[in-house]
Amino acid sequence: MVTPATEGIRAVHQVRDWVFEKNRYGLLDRHHRDWDEPPGNGGFLFNGGRLYLDMGHVEYCTAECATVADVVRQDRAGDRILLDAVQGLGLEQRVSFVRNNIDHHTGATFGCHENYSLLRRAPLDEENVLSLLTFLTLRVLFTGSGRVGATRERGTPEPLRAVPPFQISQRADYIQNDFYEWVQHNRAIINTRDEPLADPRKYRRLHLLHGDTHVLPAALYLKIGSTRLVLDLLEANDLPPIVLADAVGTLRELSHQPAAPWRVKLADGSEVDAVETLSRFREQAKKRFAGRSSETDTVLALWERVEKGLAGNLAELVGVVDWVTKFQLLDAFRQSENLAWSDPWLEAQDLEYHQVDPARSLGLAMADLNGPWSDNLDTEENKMVPPAGTRAVARSELMQQLAARGSSYELDWDSVLEEGREAVHLLDPFLPTLPPGNG
Repeated sequence: MVTPATEGIRAVHQVRDWVFEKNRYGLLDRHHRDWDEPPGNGGFLFNGGRLYLDMGHVEYCTAECATVADVVRQDRAGDRILLDAVQGLGLEQRVSFVRNNIDHHTGATFGCHENYSLLRRAPLDEENVLSLLTFLTLRVLFTGSGRVGATRERGTPEPLRAVPPFQISQRADYIQNDFYEWVQHNRAIINTRDEPLADPRKYRRLHLLHGDTHVLPAALYLKIGSTRLVLDLLEANDLPPIVLADAVGTLRELSHQPAAPWRVKLADGSEVDAVETLSRFREQAKKRFAGRSSETDTVLALWERVEKGLAGNLAELVGVVDWVTKFQLLDAFRQSENLAWSDPWLEAQDLEYHQVDPARSLGLAMADLNGPWSDNLDTEENKMVPPAGTRAVARSELMQQLAARGSSYELDWDSVLEEGREAVHLLDPFLPTLPPGNG
């Protein structure tokens, strides 16, 4: 958000340049990464992540993470780097960042991409893939960030379809397929492009873009943690055999119904309760993985707690589930000000929920921080130090050496090339040290 709005492009360039000025937080790309990413468009960060410009806005990618808690910490580190840039540039009165997925004015959408490494040998037969699709569709009940209104037809104030004035998901209206290869057109629940960014003999990468961006740490913790458990079930060939009649249609229908009961149709013609169906995935994960780690048990406990709230009293999920928290806030505000849901003031408050600055964020003010999702969340270290147990440690170490030597280089997730030296290939995402022969 920039005042005046015409200064938006200039502001994001200023922020990007400040982040990489004199290698402050990372190293700027010196080569073309793609046709739309020329040298200087962005770069890798010393904390293992990446920051760059995409179609006029800033994108931040976390480092590879071996734990769910690290994902939450790395995600927050990106916010703090942006805040540092705004403050360092003296732009606090004119520039602010929001972490959401829609532009209420233009109808544009911004993706929140999730990437998971899967073993190449994972049994991706039809039954397993369709069961995974079922979970990824139904999880919107606890992963949605909520939104006022609906997708509008370009050039008009009218929504494309009749929906309630508040819905569960920001992204659901924009998803058109269950499976598709590309990400900007015909957006799908599961992106099918096989680009592992690791050893292709051992790994594949599951790329998801139908989820919402979270404000609440507990919500992000649950989204990543529950999805990882379901993928572990997939690798173990132990998913419950549940197939929806229409995944895309179900995603939208659930989003358009911000109150229980949520009934969904299965491929066999039966109709079931969505929360009870989600619990079958949780129970299978509990049966298979309970006790293997404290993090697994925390994810399972949080998942069960949220299911009980969805099936019972939604108010118990304030501070934990974003869409519930946002609805409670906006509905109370609407009633106190005697506003209709269509009032533009509510769209403005919707954006304030997603403010990156904790001093302004309506959502962060309500966050439940009583759990491991809040441990070491806002330390200075997270902005500069990569998460342990992944190749991000090795890549960051190499980057520090490049910065010290002032060498010419090319950086990517799985390789580091320095002029005059052998390329270093980081093919194992879980190897934090340099591969043998790369000293």
